[in-house]
Amino acid sequence: MTSPFGHYIDGSWTRPAPAAPVIDVLNPATLRTAGSVAAGDRDDVDRAVRAARAAFPEWAATPLSRRIQAVADLAVALEANRERLALTLATEMGAPLTFARQAQVGVAIADLEALIDAAKQLPGPRPVSNSLVVSEPVGVVAAITPWNFPLHQIVLKAGAALLAGCTVVLKPSEVAPLNAAVLTELVDELGLPAGVFNVVFGDGASVGEPLCAHPDVDMVTFTGSRAVGERVARSAAATIKKVALELGGKSAAVVLDDADVPATAEQVVRSCFANTGQTCAALTRLLVPRADLEEWHKAVVAATARWQPSDPLIYDTVMGPLASTVQLKRVREHIERALADGATLLTGGPDALPELGPGAYIAPTVLGGVTPGMRIFREEVFGPVLAVTGYDSEDQAVELANDSDYGLSGGVWSADPQRALGVAKRLRTGTVGINGAGLDVGAPFGGYRQSGIGRECGAAGLAEFLESKTVMGARDL
Repeated sequence: MTSPFGHYIDGSWTRPAPAAPVIDVLNPATLRTAGSVAAGDRDDVDRAVRAARAAFPEWAATPLSRRIQAVADLAVALEANRERLALTLATEMGAPLTFARQAQVGVAIADLEALIDAAKQLPGPRPVSNSLVVSEPVGVVAAITPWNFPLHQIVLKAGAALLAGCTVVLKPSEVAPLNAAVLTELVDELGLPAGVFNVVFGDGASVGEPLCAHPDVDMVTFTGSRAVGERVARSAAATIKKVALELGGKSAAVVLDDADVPATAEQVVRSCFANTGQTCAALTRLLVPRADLEEWHKAVVAATARWQPSDPLIYDTVMGPLASTVQLKRVREHIERALADGATLLTGGPDALPELGPGAYIAPTVLGGVTPGMRIFREEVFGPVLAVTGYDSEDQAVELANDSDYGLSGGVWSADPQRALGVAKRLRTGTVGINGAGLDVGAPFGGYRQSGIGRECGAAGLAEFLESKTVMGARDL
C-alpha cells in the first residue's frame, strides 16, 4: 500500500512520522483499504492557520487578473486529470465511474468556470451616496467539505475564496479525502505563494472543531448535516466569525395532474437515486394527485427497475454502493422505521444484497402511503429512498411541500410551464426545478430555514467571501 498522504501546509507536504496516527479510507464496494491520510490535530490546525494568516496580505493584494489565471489553470488541470480523479472518487466513495467522470469531476470544472466568469464581472470601487464602497476579501477561510460530492464542494469553496483574495485551510471529509489529496497535488503545481492554500486531514473533533474555533480564522464555510452545521455555527460564534452553511434537505417533487406520468417518474427517480441518493438537493418526497396514486406507484416502480446497484467500476453501472457501512446502517434504519410507522414497501427494502459481496450496497427503495406524521416524510435519509404521498388539491400539494424544517430544493412538473412556475414561486425553498431542470452552477444555490445560511455557485457564491467597506468622504477621489 502507498504511504499515507500528509498535510499540505505553507506550500509543502508534511510527512507523517512512522508511528503517527493515520485514517484508512475504505472502498465501500469492497471494504478494502483504498488509501490513507494523516490524522491531524489541533497543532496541525494552528500551523495551517498561521501559514494562511501570514500569506493573506500578499494574496489579497495580488491583482484579480492573476488570481483568475490561477483558478483557470486549476480548471485546466482538473480536465487533464479527469480520469484519475474519477477513479479516485469511484474507489473512495463508490460513485459509478461514468457518473464520477461526468458529474463529480465535470461539475467541479463547471463550478470553476462559472466562478471565473463571476470574478470577471466583479465591480470596482463604486460611489454610493457620499461615500466610496469597495469590496475586500474576508480573510482566512476554513473550508469543511463533505463526502458525497467532495470535489465539487472543495472547488466551490476554495475556488471562490481564492478568487476573492482569501487564503484557505481545507478540512476534507475523512470518509473521502483522497480526491482532495489529488487536487492538492494539482494546486501545488500552480505555484501559488506558500500558505495561500493549506490542507489538514482529520475528523471533526480533532481538526474541524479547532479550525472553526481558531481566532485567526475569519470565515467558516461548511457543507454537511444539519446537526453538525449547528455545532459548526456554535463553535464559530465564540469569535463572531462569518459562517456559510449548506446543510440538508427533504425536498419535494410536486407533480400536477396534467404532467406526463412515465416521463416524470423517470426524472423524479433519477433525482432521488443518482449518487446512490447521497445528494442534499435530491427530490426524496414525491407528491402526486391522490386520485392517480395507483398509476404513480406502478410508474415509479417501473422507473426504479433500471437503478439496480452494481460495481462502480463497471462502465454501465448507474448506482454504486453507499459511501460507507455507517451510512448503510443509517439508511436501513430509516427504511425499517418507515415500515414500522405504516408505510408500504413498493420496491426495494432494507435487506442485504449478498450477491454483490460485502460492500455497502442497498436496493433502491420506494415507499407508498407516506403521511406527514411519519419520520420518513420529514427526516433526511441520504440514500436511495423515495417517499410517495397523495394530495387532494394544488393548495394542499404546496402545503405538503412546505411542511418541512428544510428548504433546500424542490421540483414542479406540469404540461403547462406557466402553471408550474406559479407553483414553484409558492415553494419555500432555495432552488426549484421546473419539469426536470437540474443544478445551474452559474446561479445561486442554498437553502431556507434549516437547510443553511448563504449561497454557493457563481456570483452569489463568490460574494460570500467578500466584505463591503464604505470609505466616507471619498466619493469623488
